[in-house]
Amino acid sequence: MLDDLEAIVSARNIEEVWSHLPPRMADYGFDRVIYGFTRYRMARSFGNPHDLLILSNHESGYIDPFIKGGLYFDAPMVHWAANHVGSCSWHWMRERAEAGAMTPEELRVMEFNRKHGVTAGYTISFMELSSRAKGAVGLSAPSGVSQDDVDEIWAQHGRKIELLWNVAHLKLVNLPYNPGGRALTPRQREALEWVSDGKTTADIATIMGLTSATVEKHLRLAREALEVETTTQAVLKAAVQNQIFLVEP
Repeated sequence: MLDDLEAIVSARNIEEVWSHLPPRMADYGFDRVIYGFTRYRMARSFGNPHDLLILSNHESGYIDPFIKGGLYFDAPMVHWAANHVGSCSWHWMRERAEAGAMTPEELRVMEFNRKHGVTAGYTISFMELSSRAKGAVGLSAPSGVSQDDVDEIWAQHGRKIELLWNVAHLKLVNLPYNPGGRALTPRQREALEWVSDGKTTADIATIMGLTSATVEKHLRLAREALEVETTTQAVLKAAVQNQIFLVEP
């Protein structure tokens, strides 16, 4: 446990953090994992799907319809995670279905999950300080494993698993990511940093030893990479995604 926590805390990028998680979850009996995080949550939306941070070892035949096809938005455990903090057995879904409390859309997602053997597991929803942020992870047991078996695993190891994921989540949300677009180049990043400090294009050109036209080009390309319309939006989005003021390794 300490080895895992130390490795996650010292990781310098998302890939390093992620590399420790699916193998450890497999040791506990969860062979498939899907982690999601958004900083753009609204009352009835999780924001642009392109801005979601999604990490998973599910096969593409599952993850593409679930994420790109938008099924996640009607997933019962996603609904639970959006309104709770902590961990929840997937018995919760069965109880709601048996009580007739599921919407047709939720039942459609449950049937999709059944076809892919995603029927038993646990969901962890993380505490967030911002009402616009939400992160959660779904841990799925192998096909054929019962929810009762999963609950026994959780009774024995649940605290360790939840602690590990909470540390991993805190680390992941502080690492640079740009899931929807291209990564900023060092020049684009530097130009945005100076804009955030209140410098004009002329000031930035002098500081960086460039022409004003070249600075404008870097800012335009930064806007395109971040998929926004204004430089102010680019600065905000780059800051939210931890893409500026980076400490280089």
